[in-house]
Amino acid sequence: MSLSDDRLRQIAHRFGELEARLASGTLEGDAFVAASRDYAELEPVARVAAEVAAMRGELSDLQSMEDSDPEMRALAAEEVARLKGELPERERQLAIAMLPRDSADQRPAMLEIRAGTGGDEAALFAADLYRMYEKYAAEQGWRVEMVSANASDVGGFKEVVANVTGTGVFAKLKFESGVHRVQRVPVTESGGRIHTSAATVAVLPEPTEVDVQIEDKDLKIDIYRASGAGGQHVNTTDSAVRITHLPTDIVVTCQDERSQHKNKAKAMQVLRARLYEKMRDEAQGAEAEARKAMVGSGDRSERIRTYNFPQGRVTDHRINLTLHRLPEVLEGTGLGELIDALIAEDEAKRLAAMDG
Repeated sequence: MSLSDDRLRQIAHRFGELEARLASGTLEGDAFVAASRDYAELEPVARVAAEVAAMRGELSDLQSMEDSDPEMRALAAEEVARLKGELPERERQLAIAMLPRDSADQRPAMLEIRAGTGGDEAALFAADLYRMYEKYAAEQGWRVEMVSANASDVGGFKEVVANVTGTGVFAKLKFESGVHRVQRVPVTESGGRIHTSAATVAVLPEPTEVDVQIEDKDLKIDIYRASGAGGQHVNTTDSAVRITHLPTDIVVTCQDERSQHKNKAKAMQVLRARLYEKMRDEAQGAEAEARKAMVGSGDRSERIRTYNFPQGRVTDHRINLTLHRLPEVLEGTGLGELIDALIAEDEAKRLAAMDG
């Protein structure tokens, strides 16, 4: 997918216009916000487009150069060979930069992890995954705030929900949705046998209140006494909140805070994210088959990755990538390699689909 020189000039012209408008000091309010957003989206495209245009221009000049000096001709030939070797990769980078982006890519995300098959061991693995994402987020400069958690008796999580904020959170975490499987000897296993357990991860882009309108008449809100670990207030205060969205039957509970109002606010935050994801799924229904052809459909019932402790490896089944760096992946430092590979594979498949 190679862009014409005219298209490169159009990109440069549009970017120059945006730069001039922002520098003029005449934009205010919504107009300034819209122009700033357009500038941020176009800047990486314009930067690579300018590099491609410069390389093409240099190549054209060198190829048309007439010089009787053999040494100069040899130097020009070397430079032509270098440019011809580098230009296709730079043009590919430009094509990737111009791929349609998910409108939610730059949004914060709601991270939900639930223990699956495997009982206590699955709950412990869910906690391992949560710590892995916490450490990866710290490495990215993101902020993780736990929204709700249902702890297991052995110290893991039956379910944990967190809000992850920062730049490009959903773009990097969206391929993490699915079933994560672990193979190891549980701490509760006395015979040393390897067990297979699983946990489910869901990554939902976080909407604004404008994206999802929720009417009070559509909600059933139950207040009840919290249970589980948490101190004396657990048994004496009706602070836990359960919200049912009647049109969709989506149910959200939160009991982590001492304040009923804080629990309600957090539950509404989770509800809004789940409703937004439902809206996105419905809107993309016509593209469902195309999405399945990419790295993954985002279906949380799809087994995507196996963490094998005896062999110290992690395998992502969607791209057949195995890393023998399990400790580093669980520490967050090695997770980036998996995520970057998934993004690259998705971009390659989308490029191939457009060329086809």
